[in-house]
Amino acid sequence: MTNDGGRVDEPTSYVLQPPNAARAEVPPQGAPQTAPPQAVPPQTAPVGGAVGGPAGGPVGDPAVGRLLGGRYRLVSRLGHGGMGTVWLAHDEVVDRDVAVKEPRVPDHLSDRDRDRVYLRMQREARSAAKIDHPSVVTMHDVVIEDAKPWIVMELVRGQSLADRLQEGTLDPREAARIGLAVLDGLTAAHEQGVLHRDVKPDNVLLGRGERVVLSDFGIAQIEGEQGLTETGSFVGSPEFIAPERVLGQRPGPESDLWSLGVVLYAAVEGVSPYRRSNVPATLQAVLSAEPQMPARGSGAFGTLVMQLLRKDPAARPDAAEIRAVLESVARPPQPSFAATQLYGGAGVHGGAGGGTGAGVGPGGVQRQTGAAAWVPPVLYGSRAARYGLGGGALAVALALFLILADPFGGGKLPEGWGIRPENEILAAKVGVPDEYKRAQDTSGTGVTYRDPSGVFSIYAERVQQQPDDEDILAPRPSVWKAYYERGGSNGTEIKDAEVTNKDIVHQGREGFETVVDFTAYGDSDDDPIRYRWHELVIPGESNIYLRLRVAMPAEGAAVKDGEELYANVVDHLDIGQS
Repeated sequence: MTNDGGRVDEPTSYVLQPPNAARAEVPPQGAPQTAPPQAVPPQTAPVGGAVGGPAGGPVGDPAVGRLLGGRYRLVSRLGHGGMGTVWLAHDEVVDRDVAVKEPRVPDHLSDRDRDRVYLRMQREARSAAKIDHPSVVTMHDVVIEDAKPWIVMELVRGQSLADRLQEGTLDPREAARIGLAVLDGLTAAHEQGVLHRDVKPDNVLLGRGERVVLSDFGIAQIEGEQGLTETGSFVGSPEFIAPERVLGQRPGPESDLWSLGVVLYAAVEGVSPYRRSNVPATLQAVLSAEPQMPARGSGAFGTLVMQLLRKDPAARPDAAEIRAVLESVARPPQPSFAATQLYGGAGVHGGAGGGTGAGVGPGGVQRQTGAAAWVPPVLYGSRAARYGLGGGALAVALALFLILADPFGGGKLPEGWGIRPENEILAAKVGVPDEYKRAQDTSGTGVTYRDPSGVFSIYAERVQQQPDDEDILAPRPSVWKAYYERGGSNGTEIKDAEVTNKDIVHQGREGFETVVDFTAYGDSDDDPIRYRWHELVIPGESNIYLRLRVAMPAEGAAVKDGEELYANVVDHLDIGQS
């Protein structure tokens, strides 16, 4: 992740902060003072509208007790949003509590601008009222008082996702569950031609009974309706805004899905990957920064997040693809009795990045983790062998597999992988994930396969060493170790490298592996990102050798996926005669 004008963990004007119990007790400078968490337990604090918070208002608040529209009695303030104050109120006609949003505009605004804000508030009500879905806050009424609209909506008792993240990050399964509900709410809105345009943790409310509600359509845009934003002004939360909106392009449903991706990232990491110390730097990061896969949510979850954060809206997954992955993480398949017996009662329940079960590895590759990983690859495609057979029958199938195949010398390709014949360039065949994009070196001696999310890459080259060519390194472990410890190419490629070697045998040929953990040479951050190159060198005849590299993060849960990717690539690397 690049710096782009400010450190990632510096406070900004945005509500979401990295989880820190000590800091949660003392609001940041300039932030509104709130009651301590003990005043109203988070699980019962009523929230609604733009943002939630503990009930209670200033002592002697003259607005408390005011009656709106002859039926809505203001009880206490709940919180503040970008366009208003949210009140707890009581509907005296039907005897129920509701949330009421009061427009709040700066005093210096002209009458024309004030009317524009009020019109936007009314449009919020129209937008949200069109959407009938349990994951979207219900709009009840609009009352005109003091020439401004007061929006009456459903009261959701709970806390916002932003408040929840102050207590700590979520595990991928819980983040996926919340993400599914938000996705359903967005889908319902998009089907009505409504874009939310401000999806962020503050606007995701966590109600009772695990209900998740998307609120605050205050800057929502109805397709075909004239925009209300002044030319040159910016509406929304910069660190959750899609790049196309920053560039002034017409947004679409894909823009809301980008914001959902940032919310999912923040849910497991505690902070948006684009947060910087000021708005211009944040917007620049949205346009140019390439964040690393979230360390606390790799596998299927992390891959999906990185796909949602693609700069090109057309390259992002659609709602159906997003739902399929989130469901696999939030509600993984349960094991059958046979599988439970075979693995000594170990359940297959969990998701990417944390527990056990089926997930998607780097580049969308299907992988098995935990107990399910013990099933031989040749049996992956057989439902009967995996789930329907008793312990004895599956043991027989396993025995036959061990007899007929060599499980330690290759085996079946992982699902979603293919063999790429590279006979002309490498004199070898390479197994890689199907969706990895191929690019050939201009020299014609190497080829690269890139993960669409940009987290991983595979590079292979066939090198012929010439006696008088000092630029080509000899295929010896000590040579490569010294090369990387000096900083790589010209000594200015990497720094702070930790290098290890070990001898290996591949397809009967002796070679060696090199693992390089390093920091990019130009990275001057106090807490720099660490990367890893895991390389394989196989010497051949006539001073020719094959070199394979898998690039990955060196820290976090993504390391496991990267090493799994490396192992599968090496396992299915078929080298011809040199």
